[in-house]
Amino acid sequence: MIFSFLSTTRVSDALKALAVSAMVFLMACSADSGSSAQSADSAPAAQITMDIYKSPTCGCCTIWQDHAQERGFAFRVHHMDNNELTMEKLRRGINLRYHSCHTTVSQDGSVFEGHIPAYLVRQYLADKPADAIGLAVPGMPLGSPGMEAGDRLDPYDVLLLKADGSSEVYAQITELQSQYQ
Repeated sequence: MIFSFLSTTRVSDALKALAVSAMVFLMACSADSGSSAQSADSAPAAQITMDIYKSPTCGCCTIWQDHAQERGFAFRVHHMDNNELTMEKLRRGINLRYHSCHTTVSQDGSVFEGHIPAYLVRQYLADKPADAIGLAVPGMPLGSPGMEAGDRLDPYDVLLLKADGSSEVYAQITELQSQYQ
C-alpha cells in the first residue's frame, strides 16, 4: 500500500484534514456561495472598467467579480487555462509567491492579484504609490471577498507590489465587515 510507511492513524488524520480542506474550498469557491455584503452607505462611485484573467471554471473568481461590480467596477473577462494564466501573471511582473486564482488589470496597467477588497482597488487607483505595480492577496484567504464562508475570516494582508519585485503591507484585514467599505 502507498501509505504503508505511515501509521493508520496518521493516514486517517491526513485524509480527514484533506477532506475538510476540500469542503472549505468547495464551499467558498463555488458559484452558489452567495454574494458579499455591502453596507448601505457604500454606493459605488464612477464605474471603472478593468480586464480580469481567470479560469472559466473558477466560481470564487466570479464571486469576487460580483463583489467588485456591486462597487462600481466593470470587467472584460479573459478565460485562460492554468498555464496561460500563470504566464500572464509572470509577464505582468507578479512573482509566484504573490499568485492567487485571478488577476485584474486596470487601464493604466496596474495589477490586482486575487481576492482584494474592491474599496482598496479603488483607493489604490485614486492614489497610486510611486514605484508600485499593484496589489495582491496571495492564495485564497478564507472569508476574503469571493471566499466567503459564513462569518469565518482568516485575517490577511493586502500587499503592495513594487516594481523591483518586493512588497510591503498595504492594508491588514482583521474584521470580516471591514472588507465591504
